[in-house]
Amino acid sequence: MTPERVLRTYITLVVVSTGASSMIWGINTLFLLDAGLTIGQAFAANAFFTVGMVLFEVPTGVVADTVGRRTSYLLGTATLFGSTLLYLVLWQTHASFVPWAVVSMLLGLGFTFFSGATEAWLVDGLHATGYRGSLDDAFAKGQMASGIAMMAGSVGGGLLAQVSNLGVPYVARAVLLAVTFAVAWRAMRDIGFTPKPRVSVRSEMGGILRASLRHGLLNPPVRWLMIAGPFTAGASVYGFYAAQPYLLELYGHADSYAIAGLSAGIVAGAQIAGGASASYVARIFRDRILILVVAIGTSGAVVALIGVVTSFWVALGLLMVWGTMFAAMTPVRQAYLNSHIPSAQRATVLSSDNLLASAGGVVIQPTLGRSADLWGYGPAYLLTAVIQLLALPFLGLARRQNKPVEETTDEQLALQP
Repeated sequence: MTPERVLRTYITLVVVSTGASSMIWGINTLFLLDAGLTIGQAFAANAFFTVGMVLFEVPTGVVADTVGRRTSYLLGTATLFGSTLLYLVLWQTHASFVPWAVVSMLLGLGFTFFSGATEAWLVDGLHATGYRGSLDDAFAKGQMASGIAMMAGSVGGGLLAQVSNLGVPYVARAVLLAVTFAVAWRAMRDIGFTPKPRVSVRSEMGGILRASLRHGLLNPPVRWLMIAGPFTAGASVYGFYAAQPYLLELYGHADSYAIAGLSAGIVAGAQIAGGASASYVARIFRDRILILVVAIGTSGAVVALIGVVTSFWVALGLLMVWGTMFAAMTPVRQAYLNSHIPSAQRATVLSSDNLLASAGGVVIQPTLGRSADLWGYGPAYLLTAVIQLLALPFLGLARRQNKPVEETTDEQLALQP
């Protein structure tokens, strides 16, 4: 297999999985509210989604590092298919909060099979096939593909809900997830990675976790970036999902589901623009941490402005700027982390990074949701900006390490103290 084919396969997987998942992203909060949950309960359900990610991130990362990246991806697709259908049942029956919490955790489990494994599959495959480009470029292409798929999925889901009801996008998502499974089964093969022979599951997990800790939180170039993750991730998830009811409130029509889908599509368009600019910015500014500091600081100010404006169109424009900042920094962050993690522990360390980010969401999402219940969406967005900016001191500590993105071999990484 050639590097070009590896990259094409990765982009295909990104497109089909993001397109399927994003069918509900534009209307998910409205879906939960329509099922009878309060604003606080809706974000508490989202918090249980992140609880599931916290509980299962490392175990599913270990699956990817021992059994294989392909197996992990297929398990994730199957889990998301089943839990999406369960969400639909809960909506139809107006279930109490507890079942929503349980099924939300299952959704989190499904996404943890994806997180880390897909990135690790790409990096392993590119290294094994002699890829000579930069990881920034590869991840930026994936970011743009994800943005295009997200735009199509979220806008399409909003339009489907507008002409039918809020449940139909979930049916469409389940169908597309079945297609995703078929595509991954046919096209995805583990390249540049050999599953380890398993003797004792407990000792095997212990060894991988110790190694992943060594190359993760105990690795100075990676540590502070991981610790900053909970603040940015928790703020971004709330900022995205709260935009649906907040924009409808500013628009003046609570049942305009197409507008909600459009808001998610706007973020997707910003993601495309951010992905397109990421590799260009990275070539000009070699200090990746400085890029992240500027992007997070700027987007924090934009989030605060979203909380004080009263115009729907101004808020929509600010949402696009905010999405562009986050999209531009994502490939830069991915490249920085992957350049300091060896292949054998890559999926597990990346899953540990996602675990910390999800842990922030467990606390931040219900806190901000309750704030919106008490004071409204505007003040909650101001609080979101403050939380996001708390990541900056940790990025400052990361910058002191003065470690650039390097095309370092796995052998060199394994020898690092």
